Amino acid sequence: MAGDGTVATRTLSADVVVVGSGIAGLFVALQASERGATALIVTKGAIDEANTRYAQGGIAAAIDEHDSPEQHLRDTIEAGAGLVDEDAARVLCTEAPGRVADLVRYGVRFDTDGGSISLGREGAHAGRRVLRARGDQTGLEIELSLSSLVQRQGVTVIEHAPVQRILVEDGRAVGVETLVRGGKTLRCESPSVVLATGGAGRLYRFTTNIESATGDGIALAFRAGAEVRDMEFTQFHPTAMHRPDAPVFLISEAVRGEGALLLDANGERFMPAVHPLAELAPRDVVARAMVARMRETGADHVHLDVSQHEADWLATRFPNIYRTCMESGIDMARDPIPVSPAAHYTMGGVRTNTWGETTLPGLHAVGEVTSTGVHGANRLASNSLLESVVFARRLSDRLFGDETAEEPPAPSPGAHTLPPTGGASSEPPTREAVQRLMWEQVGIERDAEGLADAVGRLAAFEAALPPTAALEDHELRSVVTCGRLAATAALLREESRGAHYRRDFPEPREAWRRHLVFRAGE
Repeated sequence: MAGDGTVATRTLSADVVVVGSGIAGLFVALQASERGATALIVTKGAIDEANTRYAQGGIAAAIDEHDSPEQHLRDTIEAGAGLVDEDAARVLCTEAPGRVADLVRYGVRFDTDGGSISLGREGAHAGRRVLRARGDQTGLEIELSLSSLVQRQGVTVIEHAPVQRILVEDGRAVGVETLVRGGKTLRCESPSVVLATGGAGRLYRFTTNIESATGDGIALAFRAGAEVRDMEFTQFHPTAMHRPDAPVFLISEAVRGEGALLLDANGERFMPAVHPLAELAPRDVVARAMVARMRETGADHVHLDVSQHEADWLATRFPNIYRTCMESGIDMARDPIPVSPAAHYTMGGVRTNTWGETTLPGLHAVGEVTSTGVHGANRLASNSLLESVVFARRLSDRLFGDETAEEPPAPSPGAHTLPPTGGASSEPPTREAVQRLMWEQVGIERDAEGLADAVGRLAAFEAALPPTAALEDHELRSVVTCGRLAATAALLREESRGAHYRRDFPEPREAWRRHLVFRAGE
């Protein structure tokens, strides 16, 4: 304790402070270390606990001789429903093979077939271009490989240290302030702050995301004055195992890539009548088709049937999924898997350019926390891990290499602000209350009445938030802020596009082929 009775503040400094320890943050730290810079990683959990760890499908890259970055780009743009930034997506697809080589150099062991890296197919891809590891545990292989290398290289890691705020002086980010064990404050100073905190999947009651995916980085950046964009676009994964009394478990899109069929409660296949790619249509199309068929049949799930494959093949190709299904009494080789959609990926986030720079000088961002423009209104499967490494490498080149970036992103003309907080909340602000509200009124299907109610209730929640004295308070504040951004943007966008579907505006409108940007008021 300091002499005045306050908790003493300790200070550390580094060439770069990285907030988060998923694939994006670890990659930035490794690149910095390789180039002789000092990196400090701050994470609110353990170093190897991140959404990356649970990514099943893989990482997309055009490495097959019959594929090309141009085809990968076309598929990415097509999936993005008119909002993909083509320049950013071209960077993503063109640099993908080189970033795969970086991961191999860092020790990631991708699955092989006959000595060559084996490639799977997922929805909306023109062919097989998805690299995987450990069958259906690609994220685990990447997370463990990179986190162990970070520790071997001696990068400083501060675990269990949630960031309370971004430090801003003279209009520039100069570090972060974190809460560490014992209630002490740690000040981490750096000319370069990198947010790599992941998305906000825990905004929703049903989600494939880990408990800590509460949108902290998005909320921190917004409160510090950086612009946030496209928060109305949350991707709902069609096939999460439906287990009413058990945690949500993702059934990878790769299962459909290997021929699995979606069947309704009557055992009838329904996707061929919805889209030419049937089960391999873009995720927003499949998720909405499932919801519509569930409504028609009065069921709360549909079934995923992959019984055309033998048990041994399934156990080898999808070891984690096969094991989890068996533990739930489902034999994939004989039994259809009950599935329903769940929130999966935040396509909006902190607005950046293609070098990871935000609209707040000194603040950078990479990975799911960002809005780079590569996903548009609907992310192409397996472009997420790829986005992390491509833009983490570019940010590292910008900070520690010889790259000269374009001008940092200028403030957006006409950026929106959130409506004022206020009003008495009829229920206390809790994470469960926010998740229930978001699922019911800002979920797969939306309308003006539900969205307006959500906007008002979330504003009342924010007005009633308790002081942020502990991690739980910090995360609650983050989900309320991100929920307000998502609900307000969804109410403004009077059309349906990609993952944003309005029952009262069921078609896309050319006038809305634009981004919604938010910036905190004075």
